[in-house]
Amino acid sequence: MKRLLYIFSLISVISCTSVQKDYSEFDRVPLQSEITGIQPMTGIVLWHTNEKCVTESDKLQLEFAYLLYSDVCKEKGVYDWSSLDSLLNAVAARGHQLVIRYRYTYVGQPCAVPEYIKAWPGYEETIGKSEGRDTGFPDWRCEELQRFNLEFYQKLAERYDNDPRLAFVQTGFGLWAEYHIYDGPRIIGQTFPSHDYQEIFFKELDKYFKYGTWSISKDSAPELYSPFEAKPELLDLRFGIFDDSFMHETHHLYNRECLLFFGDDRYKTAPYGGEFSYYTRYDQQHTLDVEGMYGRTFEDEVAKYHMTYINGNDQPRYQTMERIKEASMSMGYKFEIKDFRIKGRKAAVLIANIGVAPIYRDAYVAVGKAKGEYSLKNLMPGEEVWVEMKGDGVSAKAVPQIVCEHLVEGQKIEYKSDVK
Repeated sequence: MKRLLYIFSLISVISCTSVQKDYSEFDRVPLQSEITGIQPMTGIVLWHTNEKCVTESDKLQLEFAYLLYSDVCKEKGVYDWSSLDSLLNAVAARGHQLVIRYRYTYVGQPCAVPEYIKAWPGYEETIGKSEGRDTGFPDWRCEELQRFNLEFYQKLAERYDNDPRLAFVQTGFGLWAEYHIYDGPRIIGQTFPSHDYQEIFFKELDKYFKYGTWSISKDSAPELYSPFEAKPELLDLRFGIFDDSFMHETHHLYNRECLLFFGDDRYKTAPYGGEFSYYTRYDQQHTLDVEGMYGRTFEDEVAKYHMTYINGNDQPRYQTMERIKEASMSMGYKFEIKDFRIKGRKAAVLIANIGVAPIYRDAYVAVGKAKGEYSLKNLMPGEEVWVEMKGDGVSAKAVPQIVCEHLVEGQKIEYKSDVK
């Protein structure tokens, strides 16, 4: 499936290029444009509670929230999404989009399993020590919890899969939903779901999310935690990866091994995201230093792993917002219009992706009221394609735009251009 998606993308690019006519008969139109801001759905992410989301909103595009299953569902089959809607509205009002992760387990906090399941016959929650603190762990032997978890994501996808206020969905199990219980009662099949259940979960999520993507932690690679090693066909599902300790000193060892386990071309269909390392205070203090740390720079690592977004909530303590903006602009997609030509009511645009990843939502080149049929989500880094369009408003005075329905008010996809 993964290979088929990649081949389809190549066919799309080739077919769009091959149908071009001899554009030498078209008149070249001068076009000058610069990319001045972070592009939508990319960049460094701050928690929605960070004051910089309000005071420095122009230097951000994304906000992050940990959320609780128990806030949405309190009785079987009854879902109240008002808390998420309120949060999405607040984030969108700042011209940003939200990255969410629902979790059951958080160090030092009660388990966020809905109360009706905690009262379910036979359900036995575990209270164990994690990092020295009492922490609640769900009972994954409970069939009602398993059923609820699937229904939750079905309902979430039905309601928000194509909602422009939502950028990305992260999911998982264990501590912080990061796919590990490195400290605490780790019992696969009880405090952590069984491999058989996870296989069902992955396949169902692949059906639920038709427009957007879902992402899991790179820590799902080890065979201890997940079925991927035993069932490699699951790797063909369309999901992204988040790396919750990006840029730490030995990132090139375990982290890289996990990331490569999922394939070095997964970024072509789903995003790579993550969080800066909290292994040491030094990691947080220096991860965005222009000269880099541990012999590598953030921008180089972003290019190596085709990163689209990363959680950097503490970075305003150590870096200026200008540096955070600059680093954010190195992430994700970036478009350049390399040629723009007009002939009557027809326009032809040569557009390239000069970023490190594709855009993961449909986006199109438009001139006047005419919109190209080619979706730019098929345009991989380093590729370019001619897009032709015909219709009202096409003229030498019309400035090309990149249009995308998955944006909130105030967002705009920019492009670079120096056509003379």
